Amino acid sequence: MDFMQNQMMQFLHYTAFANFEIGHLVMILIGLVFITLAITKEFEPLLLIPIGFGMIIGNIPFFPGLKTGIYETSSVLNILYHGVQNGWYPPLIFLGIGAMTDFSALLSNPKLMLIGAAAQVGIFAAYMASLALGFTPAEAGAIGIIGGADGPTAIFISSQLAPDLMGAIAVSAYSYMALVPVIQPPIMRLFTTKKERVIRMKPPRQVSKLEKITFPILGVLFTCFVVPTGLPLLGMLFFGNLLKESGVTRRLANTASGPIIDIATILIGLTVGASTQATKFLTPKSILIFGLGATSFIVATMFGVLFVKFMNLFLKEGNKINPLIGNSGVSAVPDSARVSNNVGLEYDKTNYLLQHAMGPNVSGVVGSAVAAGILLSFLK
Repeated sequence: MDFMQNQMMQFLHYTAFANFEIGHLVMILIGLVFITLAITKEFEPLLLIPIGFGMIIGNIPFFPGLKTGIYETSSVLNILYHGVQNGWYPPLIFLGIGAMTDFSALLSNPKLMLIGAAAQVGIFAAYMASLALGFTPAEAGAIGIIGGADGPTAIFISSQLAPDLMGAIAVSAYSYMALVPVIQPPIMRLFTTKKERVIRMKPPRQVSKLEKITFPILGVLFTCFVVPTGLPLLGMLFFGNLLKESGVTRRLANTASGPIIDIATILIGLTVGASTQATKFLTPKSILIFGLGATSFIVATMFGVLFVKFMNLFLKEGNKINPLIGNSGVSAVPDSARVSNNVGLEYDKTNYLLQHAMGPNVSGVVGSAVAAGILLSFLK
């Protein structure tokens, strides 16, 4: 009988109930909120469902030493998490993004690239704010990249500069990517007038096949010669785009834009979510990172809109840019471009801005990777 009682007590000792802390419940509830938003509101479901479910998995309490948790060496989750810690998954995602991206809108109107560059101000604003709040330069650089609204880049740079803060940085970046339709419209309306919101832009010109093929080659040469530290992301982005535009590697392009990016997204979302283990994640630093991330994202959106207004001071009537596309300078492709279009349609139901907004939007993808490379070059 004593033997049975001891066995039962030992069994109970290993259950989640015996190792439960209130922080686990908090994180599980946050995971459920992510899943609910993904299903009911369709906020980035491909990201929020894996992250939300990962949060649930990562916050089921367990007895330490059983190689169960994501931070326990050689556990299954820990092995999968190596792809995040060592920056393996983000380049694969960039390969898929490149294979899915059409740079025609940017090539047809190259000055839209300036909007994507201007929106990266949010990254450096958050960097300086983080320094002022006592974070180390490396931590501040990793936090700042949240302003680009680019989850893979945020994971890549935090794996290099601030691995201890990776969970908070990654969840913050993906959260704000998902909340693009909520956060950006009020800022866009605040900094534009009714007259500006109905500006009609000229239809984009037809881009030749030669231009599309040449762009990824020249793009990787120019950006990586300037910022070689951005090579893992920028090299894969432009390689994926060449697979798409060459016209002779359709199978490879389909693989990159389908199975590869889907597998990498599942693994990165699930493991990032699981890394939010309450005992490691619920700290004052994590809460501060969420606040800084929101600030940098707001600054990036605001500066993109204001920069378009500044550009319009030097453009003739008929060539002006609708400042509503300024928000799409962040790297949340294609959601921020859709927001530009949707807000524009609220004020003119025949003024479709999506094609124009995709120019700064894809420029933002390149811009955030370049900004990450700049930060890595002097912080690592």
